[in-house]
Amino acid sequence: MASPAVPDEGQVQLELEPITAQPSHVVLTNQPQVPIGCPPGLEYLTQIDQLLVKQKVELLEVFSDIETKNKYEIKNSMGQQVYYAKEDSSFCTRLCCGKRRGFRIIVLDNNKKEVIRVKRKFKCCGGIACCANLGCAAHEVKVQAPPGTTIGYARQQCTCWKPHYSVRNADHETVFDVKGPCCIWSGACYRCDTDFKVYSPDGDTVVGKVSRQHAGFIKEHFSDATNMSVTFPMDLDVKMKATMLGLAFLIDFMYFEDQHQDSD
Repeated sequence: MASPAVPDEGQVQLELEPITAQPSHVVLTNQPQVPIGCPPGLEYLTQIDQLLVKQKVELLEVFSDIETKNKYEIKNSMGQQVYYAKEDSSFCTRLCCGKRRGFRIIVLDNNKKEVIRVKRKFKCCGGIACCANLGCAAHEVKVQAPPGTTIGYARQQCTCWKPHYSVRNADHETVFDVKGPCCIWSGACYRCDTDFKVYSPDGDTVVGKVSRQHAGFIKEHFSDATNMSVTFPMDLDVKMKATMLGLAFLIDFMYFEDQHQDSD
């Protein structure tokens, strides 16, 4: 089966909506000066240890089974908008491949400049687990900042039990191990908070987490919009903070993208 085509770098049309009318409760954050070695647009990440990722509810999805491009607001712990993100994928890919689809997530700052790009290739494996003995290909996202410069990877690890991921730098060296809960398989986690704990490479010390928060019955029953948070050490390299944001997008697609359909 041929992999659905993802547009080439020179052909992609982002069709990003201008960020003009912000809700009255949103306070845009001021951007600090760029530290040495920090990719442009990631300087604000030096000041925070958590990001909140809120997927916007799409009315077309609520009233139909048509999968639309995901859109996200990315905020700090005080509710101030830091970034805006939008999925770039074809209608055919979303219709035929569902949550296994290839995509690009374009992340913009409050000046509408693209600062992070998260890319995933289509994987034909039908299961969530990556079992070497079943021949399933691992799911992975590549994180770039600025676009075109790879700074890290978030990759699914082979397991047939608990979800397991690794966060890697640009040289594919493991920086963190990430382990999810057992209940993710049963569907019960769709209606409760779910934590993917982030461990140091030795596997003993918890240094952060990627959490999915229960968004309420109405929102979750009629759409697949989710609320997630990403927590990391304050002094962590901003490149790895951005890579953990990419991990949150991957987890969202793999476990929660089709939840309102799976739970019917």
